[in-house]
Amino acid sequence: MPEPLYRSRPGGFDILPASQNAAEKILEGIYLSRGLSNSFLVVTPEGRVIINTGMGFEAPVHKRNYDAIDDSPVRYIVLTQGHVDHVGGFDHMAEPGTELIAQANNAACQADDARLSFFRPARSGFAFAETIGKALRYVQAHGGAPSAQSHPVPSITFEQEYHFELGGERFELFAVPGGETVDSLALWLPDRGACFTGNLFSALFGHIPNLVTIRGDRYREALGFVESLEKVLALDAEVLLVGHHDPLVGRAVIRRELERLRDATLFVHDETVKGMNEGKDVHTLMREIELPPHLEVGQGYGKVAWDVRAIWENYAGFFHHRSTTELYGVPAESVHADLAELAGGSDAVAARAAERLAAGEPQDAIHLVEVALGGDPANSAALEVGLAAHRQLDAESENFWLSAWLRKEIASLEARLAASQGPGQ
Repeated sequence: MPEPLYRSRPGGFDILPASQNAAEKILEGIYLSRGLSNSFLVVTPEGRVIINTGMGFEAPVHKRNYDAIDDSPVRYIVLTQGHVDHVGGFDHMAEPGTELIAQANNAACQADDARLSFFRPARSGFAFAETIGKALRYVQAHGGAPSAQSHPVPSITFEQEYHFELGGERFELFAVPGGETVDSLALWLPDRGACFTGNLFSALFGHIPNLVTIRGDRYREALGFVESLEKVLALDAEVLLVGHHDPLVGRAVIRRELERLRDATLFVHDETVKGMNEGKDVHTLMREIELPPHLEVGQGYGKVAWDVRAIWENYAGFFHHRSTTELYGVPAESVHADLAELAGGSDAVAARAAERLAAGEPQDAIHLVEVALGGDPANSAALEVGLAAHRQLDAESENFWLSAWLRKEIASLEARLAASQGPGQ
């Protein structure tokens, strides 16, 4: 069986700001302008269609790239989902008469982001702050003032399908609610064999879908994802234009990868449900469930273990029937100081944490470090073990989100350790 595609593509998930000097030609009349998420332009004899607009501060770059190709009217803008990195540049890129097309749940998805306008950015800043700062500096250095983030209201919405024609080009839009948002849509150009999928396949094509985000978003459903994937698979597309990174070209490779991704997701779903019915707890299943070799896909954005928990909690909720304390607002760390005292002090707990780390158990070591720091937040021995454990996990990680979180924790532990040792140490 051929190697999974993700192995031959760039590793990791390096999100780029909109910093190109020109849009890339993908097919005749179809162009890509890269950014925090991809934006696309389709040129017809009767005007232009833009698919996704990037963040507000990226819009001047996308607009410059597109206007250099063609300056005919922007007749339509299509949003493949309501996330901020897709909708934010609308006001800068729209023109009088431009129609905005989105799936009917778009307003609800934008409303989620609006009501959590402090919570979500704060929870994702550890992963994106540096990249967003880089993008802002680029825009300013090239003579543009960053545009405000748009909150557009679609002029055309649909539930399942919407078709239109422009300049002889047929555009067929259909809902794929199993993507990153329940307003996700895909756009199909049947005469080109080209499908714009947005982030239906998460941020990395060929990788396990990210059914839960550690930055904070609603759960996504495994079976809903598979159902939406099947819609794209049925097209037998020649080109997939995805939300991040390069387009995929070739019917055979697209079909092979979609089938592998579908089957991998179903495997994780079915094994999780089987384990639930057998009475296994969620942490056991997170450790036990692994993809067989013939279903190997990447785990650069989501992870199999995280999807196991997302599937479990989508079906069963937050209460895992492990402890009465799950049902109350008193977390385990409320007794960490007591445990440290009973164990003979934070130094004793830190010493045991060091033993667990030496035994190759960094996660267990972190549990003990948290107990030790509950008794003495400035305990140098505990901070050193915690720092070493996080560095070890970071060295092993190939996942964008996990690595970003671990590095945030490493920086925090380094600062706390320096402060605990005092000046000159």
